[in-house]
Amino acid sequence: MVPVRMIFAAACAAVCMVAPARAQAPASPADEAAIVVGGEGSVTAAPDYAEISAGVTTRAKTAAEATEANAKLMTAVIAALTNAGIAKADIQTAQFSVRPVYTVPQPGGEQKLTGFSASNEVNVKVRELGKLGDVLDRLVAAGATDIGNIAFLHANLSQVLDQARQAAVADARRKAALYANAAGLKLGAVAWIAEEGGAAPPVFARALKVGVAAAATPIATGEDTLRVHITVGFALAH
Repeated sequence: MVPVRMIFAAACAAVCMVAPARAQAPASPADEAAIVVGGEGSVTAAPDYAEISAGVTTRAKTAAEATEANAKLMTAVIAALTNAGIAKADIQTAQFSVRPVYTVPQPGGEQKLTGFSASNEVNVKVRELGKLGDVLDRLVAAGATDIGNIAFLHANLSQVLDQARQAAVADARRKAALYANAAGLKLGAVAWIAEEGGAAPPVFARALKVGVAAAATPIATGEDTLRVHITVGFALAH
């Protein structure tokens, strides 16, 4: 049996070896910064393509009839898209479903099956924004019953945001220099930078009324203001 005194001595030796290691641990990035400020940068840019959703919903007494009717209309919808110059690679099925349709039960009554509903929807990328109104009109004429969720997007989003990032760093440096001068200190190098989320452009979404188009559908793309928020830690110069 090992004497109790020897066990206690070994434990003390282990503690003495660990303690210096903890004292030598490197400081965190937050400890290296003497001044921490937020920076914001923004850039305005016009979108260069759009995404829309389009589909068909049909009802019939049987699931087979509802699916068959849906397939015919959806074939016409996809043909309208390709005829409008949309590449097949830019047309992707988003959802397809066949569901039973029941009557609304009366108090104390039971639901009754009245038929089936088939729904098919595609997501479409329109890379020529000047054709967007024409594409929407063609979809309506082809029999699309569900059109909407127009999103104006940027193909080179990262490059556009880089301009906002540079502006955000300049804004943070300006604030840090102001604080340093006011406190009688000399601003040093950047210790660390953290970018916050939420830099994505706004999405313009709406549901379109489906009917016979009497005139070309007007679409205004406008411009997006993209913003970047960062937090920057600065060291002090000695």
